[in-house]
Amino acid sequence: MYFEGSEKKAEIVIDGSQLSLLHDITDDFWASLVECCNAQILSNISNDSCKAFLLSESSLFVWQDRLLILTCGVTQLVKSVEYFIQQLGTDKILQVTYQRKNEYFAHEQASCFGDDIKCLSQYVQGKALRFGELDSHHNYVFHQDNDFVASVEDKTYELLAYQISSEASKVLTTPNLSAAQIREFLAIDALLPDFIIDDYVFKPFGYSLNAIKGEQYLTIHVTPQEDSSYVSFESNLNLVKLAPQILAVLSPASFDLITFNALDLAELLQAHIPEQYVSQSLVSQQLSNGYYVGFANFIKPQRIFYDAKEIDISGDNHAL
Repeated sequence: MYFEGSEKKAEIVIDGSQLSLLHDITDDFWASLVECCNAQILSNISNDSCKAFLLSESSLFVWQDRLLILTCGVTQLVKSVEYFIQQLGTDKILQVTYQRKNEYFAHEQASCFGDDIKCLSQYVQGKALRFGELDSHHNYVFHQDNDFVASVEDKTYELLAYQISSEASKVLTTPNLSAAQIREFLAIDALLPDFIIDDYVFKPFGYSLNAIKGEQYLTIHVTPQEDSSYVSFESNLNLVKLAPQILAVLSPASFDLITFNALDLAELLQAHIPEQYVSQSLVSQQLSNGYYVGFANFIKPQRIFYDAKEIDISGDNHAL
């Protein structure tokens, strides 16, 4: 069984003097927005600063003046972004940022990044960049090009782990695994002390977690199938500093780090990335909207090599 774990991501910043996304927008609106990309809300948690929705395909976070949404599988996230713009109007929107990374099964997607930004360009003028090499891990970023300038304190971190160890995959595909057992395996209590947590175990495999504490958030999404395993972490906590604990549990063959406004990224990598991982790519770029974006890809050099794997060609198999 294969599943496209790679997420698409959008962040939208609004003029908080005109509207509060946290207090003036109903949950029905967010349900409709999520449905536009062919996903559903499963549950939600909240505090005074943030509301976090766990989705059938990843997560949605809402603060006073911004939202962050990630969706995986074959969802069309751009449709949800378009819905938001159409419903609220561009006069309330200060900045739109849209990301999409390389996918395992790109041919299964309803659109590509180029299609998505053509859609968004009907509403906002922007620029697009690719971080990373085309024939390797890479991430596309589209951002609105206007007079908005992000605060240097607006920091986010993404850690994307590929080909987790066979031992980790075996644990995370154990039949009838509970959410508590997955949290224990991932050492969530050590990573997220005093956070409110909402999580969900999918059938037959898969796991999602949202966690909030004040304005801080972290979301985790696990696709554990060994042939296409992928685990993503997204947070405004410093995930580079937390990388040693995460990598020790998952032991992936490779991982990406994507950061916004981590001006000390090179120093962080030197201090915290375990020495068995080798850097394949390190790109930094200052965007016109004030975000300083960093992208790094690391691999663990192979010491054990395997024979070719025979593929079952009977019936439908979208991995072919």
